[in-house]
Amino acid sequence: MSASFYFYDLETTGINSRSGRIMQFGGQRTDMNLKPTGEPDNILVKLSDDTLPEPDAIMITGITPQATQTEGITEAEFLKYFQSHICAQDTIFVGFNNVRFDDEFIRHTLYRNFYDAYEWCWQDKRGRWDLLDVVRMMRALRPDGITWPVGPDGKASNRLELLTSANNLDHTAAHDALSDVNATIAVARLLRNKQTKMFDYLLSMRDKKKVQELVNGGQPFVYTSGKYPSAYEKTTVVQTLGDHPGKQGVLVYDLRRDPGFLENMSPEEIATLWQLREEDETKRFPIKTLQFNRCPAVAPLGVLNDENKERLKIDMDAISANRAALNKIKDLRERLLKAIAIMDKLRQATFLTDIKDVDNQLYDGFFNDGDKTAMAVVRAAEKSEISSLHLTFKDGRLNTLFPLYKARNYPQSLSQEEREIWEKFRFNKLVGGGDKSALSKYFMRISEIAKRPGLTSAQQYLLEELQLYGESIMPEPLDMDE
Repeated sequence: MSASFYFYDLETTGINSRSGRIMQFGGQRTDMNLKPTGEPDNILVKLSDDTLPEPDAIMITGITPQATQTEGITEAEFLKYFQSHICAQDTIFVGFNNVRFDDEFIRHTLYRNFYDAYEWCWQDKRGRWDLLDVVRMMRALRPDGITWPVGPDGKASNRLELLTSANNLDHTAAHDALSDVNATIAVARLLRNKQTKMFDYLLSMRDKKKVQELVNGGQPFVYTSGKYPSAYEKTTVVQTLGDHPGKQGVLVYDLRRDPGFLENMSPEEIATLWQLREEDETKRFPIKTLQFNRCPAVAPLGVLNDENKERLKIDMDAISANRAALNKIKDLRERLLKAIAIMDKLRQATFLTDIKDVDNQLYDGFFNDGDKTAMAVVRAAEKSEISSLHLTFKDGRLNTLFPLYKARNYPQSLSQEEREIWEKFRFNKLVGGGDKSALSKYFMRISEIAKRPGLTSAQQYLLEELQLYGESIMPEPLDMDE
């Protein structure tokens, strides 16, 4: 097959990919010239009755849980379609902030349903790309020919709906997955038509080997990232400090900043400072991780011109002086590695206290070949075969996931014993914790939103539906004598 783009977007129950669920999937394949090929995909995915959406998310998307249940298909059915019709050879998956958001939801959905969570975007010459950082770098370095919007607060904004409005591109229903897909394709055409060279360059840099070659070349380079200040169009000049010990990437230093403060700082002090979230973006910690497989927007220094340097306030003399000072700091890498170990330990401790069930454990490790073979058996089983399927996996996560997979996708296949297990699981997930339970927080948030002045009839309807949905999935009290 010839290479193609597949633009996609999700509407979800919330922002947390571990606990959240896909409610709507929209997608459209195009050729490499951005011309649509074939029919678009617009799919609702059923919420299972252990899932509570975030009311705020529903107020934005307008998709009710009831709509997914009456018009949608199960996750298992969706993924069969996804694998057979969408994951074609030489497909480049593209979205707007998909690498950090939509792709994570796809991974967790695959994991819960006995698929490899990673092969979809690399096997058979497939790949992925994210237009958000393309937009950011183009705004910073090659802005001509495009109208760049500002948000309601008067600050520069790269939100999709603002980009389309400013450039008179069709975007009839923001936060509808398929409408957002069509808007993303329109933005891609705009970028390619107005700044073809930069568009093609960043498309080529989705290859992580090319990214590695640039960032490990020993020279400073231009880096555009959402972590950098809006005042500088999210763009700076950085120096690679070395490999990140736990990720496919490197640590980079923002050469706008004088590194003298790091001279005598202990690993503990570095870890504390690193984790601070300064409101003033220009004062945030100047070291960050650049991951090769996340399509970072990077370019050699030669991409900068005099206009860029002046507008972005890039003083090359200061850059050179800060780089020289950085290279003289003793034991910096060793202290950074110790700081990362301290932060990782704290994050792991927090994660373990927050974790509630196996759905959160995708990143606990990879599955071995034997388990992958058994996972394929699960996926291939027909509805009539699921109830008689008895498998034992070496990875305990899969043994725990299997009855949940059956309950969510094939509830009619559950034995009486399995149904009791499922109801206990639902009770603990939704009601466990009493006044602080998931359901209590859910109903409380609905009540808070309902008190907002000026709610429209459509918004009131959504709140009523959310209330009814929560009541409909409320588990029966457990028999404590069991």
